[in-house]
Parts: sequence; structure tokens; C-alpha cells
Amino acid sequence: MHLMSGAIALLSVFGAVMLLSLPWLCCLWAGLGLFMVWRGSWRFIYVALCTIRRDLMCLYVILRVRIPMYRHLHNRSTIPDLFAQIVKKHPDKPALIYEATGEVWTFRELQQRCYAVAHWALAQGWVEGDVVALYMESQPSVVALWLGLAMVGVEAAFINHNLRQQSLLHCISVSRARAMVLGMEMREAVSEVRDSLQPDLLLFISGGRDDEEEPCRLRVQNLDTLLNRSPKHQPNHTLKKDFNDRLFYIYTSGTTGMPKAAIVVHSRYYRIASFGFHSFGLRYDDIMYNCLPLYHSAGTIMGVGQCLLFGVTVVVRPKFSASRFWDDCVKHSCTAIIYIGEVCRYLLAQPVRSSEAHHRVRVAIGNGLRPSVWEEFAKRFRIQRVGEFYGATECNCSLINIDGKVGACGFNSRILPSFYPIRLVRVQEDNGELLRDPQGLCVPCLPGETGMLVGRINFSDPLRRFDGYVDKESTNKKIAHNVFKMGDSCYISGDLLVMDEFGYMYFKDRSGDTFRWRGENVSTTEVEGVLSCLLGHADVAVYGVCVPGVEGKAGMAAVSHTDHFDLDAFLQSVQKALPSYACPVFLRLMPSVDTTGTFKIQKTRLQREGYKPRESSEKIYFLNSRAGCYEAVTDELYKDIIEGRACL
Repeated sequence: MHLMSGAIALLSVFGAVMLLSLPWLCCLWAGLGLFMVWRGSWRFIYVALCTIRRDLMCLYVILRVRIPMYRHLHNRSTIPDLFAQIVKKHPDKPALIYEATGEVWTFRELQQRCYAVAHWALAQGWVEGDVVALYMESQPSVVALWLGLAMVGVEAAFINHNLRQQSLLHCISVSRARAMVLGMEMREAVSEVRDSLQPDLLLFISGGRDDEEEPCRLRVQNLDTLLNRSPKHQPNHTLKKDFNDRLFYIYTSGTTGMPKAAIVVHSRYYRIASFGFHSFGLRYDDIMYNCLPLYHSAGTIMGVGQCLLFGVTVVVRPKFSASRFWDDCVKHSCTAIIYIGEVCRYLLAQPVRSSEAHHRVRVAIGNGLRPSVWEEFAKRFRIQRVGEFYGATECNCSLINIDGKVGACGFNSRILPSFYPIRLVRVQEDNGELLRDPQGLCVPCLPGETGMLVGRINFSDPLRRFDGYVDKESTNKKIAHNVFKMGDSCYISGDLLVMDEFGYMYFKDRSGDTFRWRGENVSTTEVEGVLSCLLGHADVAVYGVCVPGVEGKAGMAAVSHTDHFDLDAFLQSVQKALPSYACPVFLRLMPSVDTTGTFKIQKTRLQREGYKPRESSEKIYFLNSRAGCYEAVTDELYKDIIEGRACL
């Protein structure tokens, strides 16, 4: 038996070599992997053979990222240093194109603007470690600002330009910024909180004129004038920071509370951008269309990072426009796009237009593409490659779907599962706490089981670091101990995923969003995907609401819908597409569903308001299981539900 297994393993190695035509080093890894399953089950050998090509592809990418990272770590390089090397290679190539005005910045021009920012920062007396908040809409000057500040060790804090009042004040306060740069378009928002800002906070405005009254009333300085007077050559400043020091701060979306300022170090910026470049077939001559907000990691790291670190030309659009998306791609001859969340769904909801058949885009890179729209998106818009990945700004357990497996957000090797120390672990259904075995370690999930994604922390490895948030308490909440083995530390993602037998990972839900009804777990993400498709890719928010005297939470769906809504047809479609326990018990029709600037659904207000009837244009309905139809929730029906007289 051992002899036969050995023969199969050797033949498998030979077949893999012939199939892949890979260098000897990769073939050696293949042989090693198959040798490890020599004495395993036949099924495991089959899984290994099915996944070896994928695993070797990923190993190659990891080496392409890891080797330069250690070189940069040894050389104490920074992102400005690496950008300077790109400028030397092709100074006159377009670096950034501003779609709103058609303005084109070459790599040399971008560097000169960064130098001007660096001289301005030094003139203000700022030192390494000081923070400047950026509160402006997406435009090339945002890149020049944070990169120029980084040249002298000053750290930028990217503030969501959609925030107002208390949320805005919170983000400024958390950053401990010494100054804030605001765009002219944000002057009204700053006026609302001007008296609540720290008196020593310096304000600079960009995009205005010296003779305008608004800057004077806000007591701000005109940044454009100051930068025009600044030298355009490299400042005489020796940066003390290195590859693992702080670069800037990006805030979490704040969907479950106030935003947290996540720390981004130079090595993390390089890691995210580099994995994106090497994993999904990007080229140095690509033109990437980037309509994502630059206060978000997808836009400013995965998007702009391709420009700064690999010489890709990036088209920056201030705001996403579904109707203009493909027209812009044709106009600028874009070959790559970057998406997040619901962008692909919004594009599918648009009527067919000629530009979607004449673009040159071959690759779409992003995260959050729902499995329910994946194939339709790729087929309709003729996208050759979808590069889906999983990750958060601060996480150390990112995943990449390197071979285009539909619906998967990434994978972990089944041949060498410990090579990348991440794991899905079991959690308690009621509160999401990590389950422990008798020895006190976390319980790993088997293929097909939903679990929490965690990643082992190793501060000596740039790929395994967890730098956390500015707030130490928030950082500590994301760390668990004794997970893989006693004494270790792991990052807790807060996301529930499931892995199949081939190691592919599929996003299920955010912990806390999944709710239990009729003895079954309901994934809000899955139900949202189904309902959105049934309604022509409309915005849908699904969440659980409490019903007095009833165990678990009843499902409620808030739907963005302004036209006539056929409740009977909707119910029939839902009952065909979903199991009975996942059908929404409550339905809320509203003009629009609250979303963040990156299209994440805001459910906090919806959950708080529940199903109590409201005096507005919105309608709330209750699924009467006995009558088999949705009924409008009146004050009388609401009272019956609360007092347990309604039929659930």
C-alpha cells in the first residue's frame, strides 16, 4: 500500500511539473507538498492535486512580495524612497489624471508638488510624528499632501468627507492633529463645528482664493498660496523613520459605532499594494480607473499604491458615478478598475450603454463582490479577470482569490495549512465569543463549518504585524490569546467565513449581523444578496429585530424602492429563493437605505427604530404567516405583535 501511494505521489509530482512548466524551486515545493500527503487519505491526495497549481501560484506571489519587503526593511526604506525610484525610471510618464478637470500630473510633477508640501510642513515647525488631518474630496492634491508630509515624517489622518458635526469632531480629536487641511467644498461642514475645535488647531484651505470671504471668516490660511511659494526641490531633511514606522491613519467605516483610526505603517502600505500588483496580473503600462474615496484603503493604497510603487497611471474621479463609469474608462483607455462593496451591483443596475462594449478593461480588483452578481458582472462587461481579495486596513489575515474561483474571497492551502498562519475558529452562536477546548485553545473549524477568521501576530514579520489603532483599548479588543497554541496572540477579524474542502474561503457575515430565528442561523449578507437580485440590484439592508416573548430575532429587510411595489409577487419570489426561516418577517420600504461613503449599509438606526409604524412616506409590513401575505403595520397591529397576539 505504501509503495502504491509513493508511486502515485511521484507520478503526481511529475505531472505537476509537466503541467506547470515551473522553475525547479517551485517544483521542489510541489514535491514537498505531495510528499506530506503521501500517507494521507485518497481524498486528501485528490484535493492536493486539484489545488497544487493554485498554491504554487500563490507561493510565487508571496516570494515576489516578501523578498523585496525584507530588502526594504534592511535598507530602512520608506514609501517616499520607493516612489523616488519610480520617478527616476519614467519621470515624464503620466502618474495621476484628474477626471473632473482633465489635469494630468507626470511622476516628476507629482514629486515636485510633494516637495512643496514637505517644505511647507517644515516651515510650520512640525516634526516627525506630528499629525495633519486631511478633510477633502478625492483629488490628486490629496496624494501630494500625504506623500509630501511623509517625506518629513509627518503623518496624515484621512477623514471621511461625508462626516459632519459630532462624527467629524470625534475623528479630528482621535487623530490628535496639530492642523487640518480642508477642501473648499468642506468649508460649510467645518463652519458648523469651528467653535468646538481645539483653539490651537491650525486650519488650511485648498481650492480657494485669497480674496474670498469664507477663509477669513473661518480663520484659515490659503494652502494653495503657501504651496505656490514653496520650493519644488527635495528638502534637506534626513528622515529617521523606517519601513515599520507609521505612515498615516485610515478610519474604519463606523458602521457599528464611532470610526476608529487604524495605523498604517510603510510596510503595510507596500504589502497591500504589492500583493494587488503581483496577484492579479497588473502591468507597468496599465491605466487604472479609481473612483473610490481616497480616505479609504482601497482607493489610496490598493489604487494609488499601484502608481507610487509600480508606475501605473491612475485616473482619479472625485465620486463614483454608475452612469459615467464606462464612458470614463473608454475616454482614458483604462485597462484596470478597482471596486469595493456594491459598485459592481450599481453598474449592473444601469441600462445597457454602448461604452460598456467598447472599453479596454481586462481586470477588476477589489473586495466585497457578492457571489450573486459575480458571473453576471464579468459576463456583461467582458471582464477577463476578477481579482477579489479579503482584508481590512488593519488586519494581518488578508486573503487573495488568485485563480478567480467564483464567489471566493481567497483561500488557505490544504497541503501546507500552517504556511500562512490563519484559521477559522468556532464561535458561540449567541454572543460571537471564541469557543475553547479543554486545554483552553480555540477550536478550529472543519471544512463546511462557519467560523471566525483569525491571524497569528508576529511583529518581527512585516506580513504578520498587527499595528492596531490609535486608541489602545480598541487595539486590545481585537487581540485574542492562546488561539493556535498556548502563549500566542492573534488578530480577531470579526468576520464569519466558511472554507470548503479545497481551502477556498467564502465570506458569510459580520459577527453580530448574523441572527438566529426558528432555530437556524440567518446570514444577513446572503439574504441581502438574494433580495437585491430579485429587486433588480436595489439597495437592501437585512437585520434581526426582537419580538417580545419570541426566542431569537425576526428578520427585517429595509428596501430602497420608490416605484409601485408588488408585495404578493415579491413574497412569492422570496419564498422560492430562500428557506422559510430566512424570509423577512418585516419589510420596510423607504426612498433610500443609509450607506457609508464606501457603500456599506448603515444598520444601526434601522435596528434601533425596528418595526414601529412611522409617520412618513415609508411603509412597514408584517408577514402574516397564517394569511400568507404581507400586511401594513398599523398601531393596532404593532400592539398585537408586542403583546404576542399576532401570528408569527
